Amino acid sequence: MFLKLFKNFSAKRVLKKSQINVDTEISKTPIQTVGLLVDESDFDSKDKIISYLTRQGIESHNIQILVYKNKYKKKETPDYPHFSKKDVTWLGSIENKEAKDFKQQPFDILISYYDQIKTPLVIVTHKSKANFKVGFSSVDKRLNHFMIDTDSSKPEVFMDELFRYLKILNKI
Repeated sequence: MFLKLFKNFSAKRVLKKSQINVDTEISKTPIQTVGLLVDESDFDSKDKIISYLTRQGIESHNIQILVYKNKYKKKETPDYPHFSKKDVTWLGSIENKEAKDFKQQPFDILISYYDQIKTPLVIVTHKSKANFKVGFSSVDKRLNHFMIDTDSSKPEVFMDELFRYLKILNKI
């Protein structure tokens, strides 16, 4: 148990030393591809977000999702690509193939749907190659280009606000 706490502390320390600041350059191209990073430990209605995205005109094959959960049960079979805190190394990198592939995808927008700071989620958001990153304002402000101040239990409000501002920014 002590080693797990020390491992998490070490990963946080490495992440803190790296420059977290998000690039200020934002592409002017409209949104075609979407990356969705969801914390399933606190929120389990990811299908609502996906259906909202498809109703807004984003094709379902252009939406990729990565799910984080603190701990998976042995008999549990996740529906989507997933990772957990055991996939984080001492040096703050992710050793899960699905998470590595997700980080390397050049999404037009990355939606980080988590409102509590958890080291694995912050690492994936920080290392993502997405052009435009969106998340909750309760998370580190240096991670995202755009932050929305709502409750994570109301995905409709979050998505309505997101698309309202994306229209203003001419991203859709």
